[in-house]
Amino acid sequence: MNSNPFESYRDIKIMNENPKYPIKGNGITREKIKSENVEIGEYTYYSGYYEGKNFKDCIMYLDEIDNCKDMDKLIIGKFCSIATGVKFIMGGNQGHRYDWISTYPLTLISETPEDLKCENGKGYLKKGDTEIENDVWIGANVTIMPGVKIGSGAVIATGSIVTKNVEPYTIVGGNPAKIIKKRFSDEKIELLLKIKWWNWPIEKIKSNINTLMSDDFEELKKICEE
Repeated sequence: MNSNPFESYRDIKIMNENPKYPIKGNGITREKIKSENVEIGEYTYYSGYYEGKNFKDCIMYLDEIDNCKDMDKLIIGKFCSIATGVKFIMGGNQGHRYDWISTYPLTLISETPEDLKCENGKGYLKKGDTEIENDVWIGANVTIMPGVKIGSGAVIATGSIVTKNVEPYTIVGGNPAKIIKKRFSDEKIELLLKIKWWNWPIEKIKSNINTLMSDDFEELKKICEE
């Protein structure tokens, strides 16, 4: 393991290029991931401090099956905070069919594996893209199963296993993850989804940090009316 676990994360792309209080041990993931199956929005970061690993280690099974050309994608929006040890389980069902006589990938022992490639529909079922929208906080050691969509502003509690879609601005937790509560009233959630602050010009975000890091919805409304 790298003797300096921070080394991989020092190029975090934050709003201030020379911050007074840099977030050490964190790394923006967008520039690090080269896979065409992974899309990551601006300012999203992964905190690998405790494990000393980078974000690529969080994505399981996405690029290791060369003969699956239509692999599902991982799409992550802007301003997401991803804690250490998070796992995105990708690649559909990985060739295990519970509706067949055997769940074992018998292609491994086939003498003619070229006739049994998963791209022909044998032993592999797509689950659809995994989508994390914007301003989502994913706690440590969360596992997200393939094909799940997590709405903007959602919070995933530490250690949860997410098997179903999560609505915007909803806190979920457990195994499997279930709704704990909504973060705000329906009216406030509607406002947040309407204004989409994460799409504001970055200078507007900078000038309104005090409001965005508060619960002052009246001030937020005033900003939107300007």
